Amino acid sequence: MHVLTFIEEMERLAPPHLAEDFDAGKIGLIVEGKTEIDTVCCALDATPSVVKRAVAAHAGMLLVHHTPLWTPLTSLTGPTATLMRDVLAAGLNIYVMHTNFDHAETGVNDALAELLRLTSTEPMTLGLVGDCPLSLKEIARRLDCPVRVWGKITKIRRLAVVGGSGFDPEFMAEAIERGADAFLSAELKHSMYRSAPLPCIEATHYALEAPAIKRLAAQKGWRFIDDPPVLHPIP
Repeated sequence: MHVLTFIEEMERLAPPHLAEDFDAGKIGLIVEGKTEIDTVCCALDATPSVVKRAVAAHAGMLLVHHTPLWTPLTSLTGPTATLMRDVLAAGLNIYVMHTNFDHAETGVNDALAELLRLTSTEPMTLGLVGDCPLSLKEIARRLDCPVRVWGKITKIRRLAVVGGSGFDPEFMAEAIERGADAFLSAELKHSMYRSAPLPCIEATHYALEAPAIKRLAAQKGWRFIDDPPVLHPIP
């Protein structure tokens, strides 16, 4: 596959215009490599481990959700230089789908809803709300990560989900309007919870977004590289 064909296909899946303004210059083909692609690897982040495994798989393209180049570069040193040395030496392309994939109809939040078996879903500005048949214990099992519950939850009927860091007052208010009685996202701040209008379920950023990348890889016959953060909850 030619790299331009790959780009066209991904832009149909997650159109660039759906991205938030802060993603300007940080999505799409952010590292240019070989023009012909035989093997595509996918991961949430372009970590050193992921890059090494993609290179070992002789991948021509690494598709990730988070760019490894968040800020404009004025020098190439340290960990970034080490990462880019491996990428460039292998002729590896890196393509990023970030907030455009968050907003895409078949993107991050749709995959999360599928994983948690949500039905009768309604979209929000970001994320969605749906009827939830699962217990908290089953939600945690399916997400396969430590989960913290802020507030009292007896039974979840309608659950709001926002992949990534989505604990935001506007999103919470919108979730309540759509009948949500709990809100699932990641990286909840103490001050945010104190003013939260509904119980919050806090998972990891990785657990909420990786399922979409994994599902895309399975649909396309590509290789998903799992590289979750190592967490050890202490009771």
